Amino acid sequence: MKQVHRCTRILILSLLPVSVFVPVFLLSNTVRHFNSESEEYIADLSTIKYRTDALKLTAIEKEEGESVEEPPLIVYKDGDISSMVTNTADRSNMSDQSGNAKGSTDLSERNGTNQDTKEDYQQIQLEKPSSEQSKPPTVPQSPDVRSQTRRVLDEKVKEMKDQLIRARAYLKFAPPTSNSQLVRELKLRLRELDRALGDSRKDSDLSRGDLQRMRAMEATLSKASRVYTDCPAMATKLRAMTHNTEERARTLKNQVAFLLQLAGRTTPKGLHCLSMQLTAEYFALHPKEQEYPNQQKMLDPDLYHFAVFSDNVLACAVVVNSTISTSREPEKIVFHLVTDSPNLPAISMWFLLNPPGKSAMQILSIDSFEWLSARYNVTLEKQNSHDLRYTSALNHLRFYLPDMFPNLNKILLLDHDVVVQKDLTQLWSVNMKGKVNGAVETCQEGEPSFRRMDMFVNFSDPSIVSRFDRNSCTWAFGLNVFDLQEWRRRNLTGVYHNYLQLGYARPLWLAGSLPLGWVTFYNYTVGLDRTWHVLGLGYESGVRRGDIEQAAVIHFDGLMKPWLDIGHEIYKEYWRKHVNYESHYLQQCNIHP
Repeated sequence: MKQVHRCTRILILSLLPVSVFVPVFLLSNTVRHFNSESEEYIADLSTIKYRTDALKLTAIEKEEGESVEEPPLIVYKDGDISSMVTNTADRSNMSDQSGNAKGSTDLSERNGTNQDTKEDYQQIQLEKPSSEQSKPPTVPQSPDVRSQTRRVLDEKVKEMKDQLIRARAYLKFAPPTSNSQLVRELKLRLRELDRALGDSRKDSDLSRGDLQRMRAMEATLSKASRVYTDCPAMATKLRAMTHNTEERARTLKNQVAFLLQLAGRTTPKGLHCLSMQLTAEYFALHPKEQEYPNQQKMLDPDLYHFAVFSDNVLACAVVVNSTISTSREPEKIVFHLVTDSPNLPAISMWFLLNPPGKSAMQILSIDSFEWLSARYNVTLEKQNSHDLRYTSALNHLRFYLPDMFPNLNKILLLDHDVVVQKDLTQLWSVNMKGKVNGAVETCQEGEPSFRRMDMFVNFSDPSIVSRFDRNSCTWAFGLNVFDLQEWRRRNLTGVYHNYLQLGYARPLWLAGSLPLGWVTFYNYTVGLDRTWHVLGLGYESGVRRGDIEQAAVIHFDGLMKPWLDIGHEIYKEYWRKHVNYESHYLQQCNIHP
């Protein structure tokens, strides 16, 4: 019995260690297996979390290893800012979805379909030749390749501008009160590179020291890219900076347009001084000294009559001087200058001091036509424009020529912003073919003076569609031969008033006399040879110098008049040679070439 109990105790005692250590062993094994699986799970999570960021980092950070290839550096042109802003969000979404797959994806798919960016991409690829491309060529390069290589060299300036943008973006990530070594280095490199770049537009403007500063900036940017690794935040910051830059550019563009309009409507100080000086001199004259010679020629229909409507002294002087200097028979020329009352004394005094030689001169005021004042005041009150060029009575006088000069059969109308380069008396022998108006047509596409009917006339109105053809040829004011007899017979002045009344009720055309002229003389205009009249010298039109030299009349239509500082210097020489800068009146008013 005792032996049985003894064996039982021994068995129990032997099983006791097993019952204690086996659970401990099993628990430790389970924990060890769980830890291994957790480590693998966490590793997978970290891989998934940072995979996209790692792919994005390659866009701004260059690794030292050979396994990661840096994407090509894209340097935007100055004119590509607007396309960058509109396509940034699309590019970000595309990058998140596709990662770094398709490293050779076409640049137009990532940066828009702009042809300029495609050229930039090709130029940048030339800067990074492969081992095969680096071999000496076996055939000489063509001129096209040499010119393309020359364009590649000019990419250094654009790359420096790109570095400045990146440096400012990195500084935005630093706290405002940060004074770390990286922040100080970025600010130093930013100042150096900004000062080195200056107003440089080509690589030839850069010195060797400037290129060294560019390399130093690239090294600093590489350090910053390793510190600031938050690519989404960097992309957001760059998008914000680009958007702000675009907004500033748009604001500045609007300001430039407004200031250009303001400058075009403002009388320069020198011209105002000249007008005041001449006005004072005119009223000091005796009434008999204010009369012009050859007044008997004013009513002779066999002479060459020119009409000019203007309130500008110098402009009238240039038109008269250039017309007389190019005429073969100046003694048969008669000028009819019509102006407003405030400028009548100044213009009269100028031509008393500078008579037009053998030609006859008549200077009239709008107020001298009492019937015109009563009729036009109603028209002036209803003009839907604040621009004085459109609401001025001088701009609409051309529609009253038969009533203003009842004794004349034909007259040549010149705008005050033209320069005459050839004899114009041959226009009196042009076959008018029963038409009223002879003018140069502006309906040829590709020309600087191209105009279409629907640019100024509202063809969405049924009354316009039923009366006019939108494809009909347009023409220009500035040099116009008018058959006044045919004008009176067809009563086109009454037609003008009818269309003017139609325009009061609804917007049928833009303000000004050009669309009214098109509809008034519709089917009553004969086209002149294009060499008679060249337009576009008063705006960015790109008129060829050869066309200017061959033209009989050149026209400074637009805001950039030759007597204004905003006028094109390359065209002013044609106007200045007809101004008498030796006059002491011009010198007193500081009017110089």
